[in-house]
Amino acid sequence: MEHQTSQKEILFLDPVCKDNIWGGSRLKQEFHYPSAGEQTGECWGISAHPNGDGTVKNGTYAGMHLSRLWNEQPQLFGNPDAEQFPLLAKMIDAREDLSIQVHPDDDYAKRNENGANGKTECWYIMDCIQPASLIIGHNAKTRKELVQMIEQEQWNSLLREVPIKKGDFIKIDPGTVHAIKGGCLIYETQQNSDVTYRLYDYGRLSNGRPRELHLKQSIDVIQVPAKEMTDCIFNADGLPENQLNLLLDCPYFKVFKINTKKTARFEQAYPFLAVSVLEGSGSIDGNQIQKGDHLILPAGYGTFCLEGEMSLIASTGQDQ
Repeated sequence: MEHQTSQKEILFLDPVCKDNIWGGSRLKQEFHYPSAGEQTGECWGISAHPNGDGTVKNGTYAGMHLSRLWNEQPQLFGNPDAEQFPLLAKMIDAREDLSIQVHPDDDYAKRNENGANGKTECWYIMDCIQPASLIIGHNAKTRKELVQMIEQEQWNSLLREVPIKKGDFIKIDPGTVHAIKGGCLIYETQQNSDVTYRLYDYGRLSNGRPRELHLKQSIDVIQVPAKEMTDCIFNADGLPENQLNLLLDCPYFKVFKINTKKTARFEQAYPFLAVSVLEGSGSIDGNQIQKGDHLILPAGYGTFCLEGEMSLIASTGQDQ
């Protein structure tokens, strides 16, 4: 059946919530997601991945999964060449430290993970309990030193811990050792991929046994030496109001920060614009929106109007 719709129709999404060993209750208490509980670590707000495929809430495509929409209604996304929706946007509530991880690039993932995408990602720190820090990068100078420190479990010497504060924006390229620490609430934009290699997990048990580690794959893909911190992190607090402030332009997606005060008008000039409300409430073209809402403005949407006091992140895919 062919759907007929106006390009002026906004796609509001029902996200997918996931429980995790390290998850907390903020996504339930602050964001009021119906499927969130006391140990929900992730809300996949804008996702078309088999492990978490969001559905359209209402309108012409109500009940349709985003992956199906991508395949069957490509005009909504500017008639892309890509087989998959290019990005995945999620909110992460870490009550405890996450495992130390690293992601592969496209080439390694396609060869070793059944054709999956690699994973470039970035984080916006929505909130964190001070003093706060993250693991970003490592201190090994050579691959030989890296392997030696891993084998001897010299984690305190190997891992690079950096202080963070609310409003920080962090880019995590493939090959970057990283971990979110407890007390952080993070908005993550990433490639449409669920490939993660676990390097170290603090010896924690899940269902009575340690979680699987991926030491060989991690050593294969870790970048040595690690990038300088100045290449990875900056503070995105206090950006101009009522503007699309570009945070990241990488080969896979663009990410913008929007801080609205009263009324702001924007042009949707991209193949699509995926939008999440991080704080506040208001409206978009007369539709009420609030903290925790996720939506997509389709191709050709034209001008849109945001009203209210809100903090939002917007993103779009790139032509590959």
